[in-house]
Amino acid sequence: MTVEGIETPAAIVDLDRLERNLSRWQEHCDRVGLANRPHIKTHRSVAIARRQLELGAAGITCQKLGEAEVMVDAGIDDILISYNLLGEAKIGRLGALLKRANITVAADNATVIEGLAQAGRIAGRPLGVVIECDTGRKRAGVEEPKQAIELARLLKRHADLKFAGFLFYPTEQSWPQTQRFYNEALLGVREAGLEPSIVSTGGTPNLVNLGALEGATEHRAGTYIFNDRMMLACGAAAPDDCALSVYSTVVSRAAAERGILDAGSKTLTADTGALEDGFGLILEYPQAKIAAFAEEHGFLDLSRSNARPKVGEVVRVVPNHVCVVVNMFDRMICVRGEHIEAVLPVAARGKLV
Repeated sequence: MTVEGIETPAAIVDLDRLERNLSRWQEHCDRVGLANRPHIKTHRSVAIARRQLELGAAGITCQKLGEAEVMVDAGIDDILISYNLLGEAKIGRLGALLKRANITVAADNATVIEGLAQAGRIAGRPLGVVIECDTGRKRAGVEEPKQAIELARLLKRHADLKFAGFLFYPTEQSWPQTQRFYNEALLGVREAGLEPSIVSTGGTPNLVNLGALEGATEHRAGTYIFNDRMMLACGAAAPDDCALSVYSTVVSRAAAERGILDAGSKTLTADTGALEDGFGLILEYPQAKIAAFAEEHGFLDLSRSNARPKVGEVVRVVPNHVCVVVNMFDRMICVRGEHIEAVLPVAARGKLV
């Protein structure tokens, strides 16, 4: 089978590029002496997670409990959930999961930690917890080392929990700040008789900083396997590194300078990825702009493009943010050249809780 005549819109994965991205990242982690703990929220695929582990990944990262459940059901054992988990229902599920697999979770406040203790009691063994620390991204995470130390001491008081270490997600510029934070936090937890076994950093754009944090044990990255327009913009990838594109058909050309794709907000999503110039890169017509969306319509602005597509033409779109786009598809079609080799279900699609 070939991709010619495939129904669109479709998520198409170039297997040669995918394998190259997977191998290159693992080799780089090995070279700098860090464990690779890839984030599966990008691909949400059991098959790709298994391939990452075959290549040498130490475990995987999940953002949501539902993702972790899918991966444990598939036999994957070592999982870090890098998200605050709250509520009786989630804690019950977490406890059940901890009975079946080695699970570590992140926390950045006492309310979360107090709730997590119940998961350890359900499982009959302590739950490992890493303290999430913010060093400039201004998302989740404690902002001061003394807060991290206080939370580590709180973990020590719970027989059903254990302090596992620290989780960082530095910006590309905040690694010196991260080192200072870690040094102070490490001193404080050691004074409390604790020692981190995990010091986790993250982010595909931080490839250039991999290993820069003295004391780091592992790195979490997700987007590197496919890459996207954001990674092109920040210099973390080149066009030949983009392994996933959305095939879309031009279904209308009602005027000379505009057209319609059959990929709208339900396909490419309205995530700009902090980019200001449209909602994807059309590889065949890079000067064309996907300027706006309806649910099933991608509005093309062709005013800057000398070459313009015809009705019925299939184009390849590199999305702004590939992680959210994959979550819109039931399957990914994997090709080598023009030949279809596999169809992978997006097994953790829609696992938002």
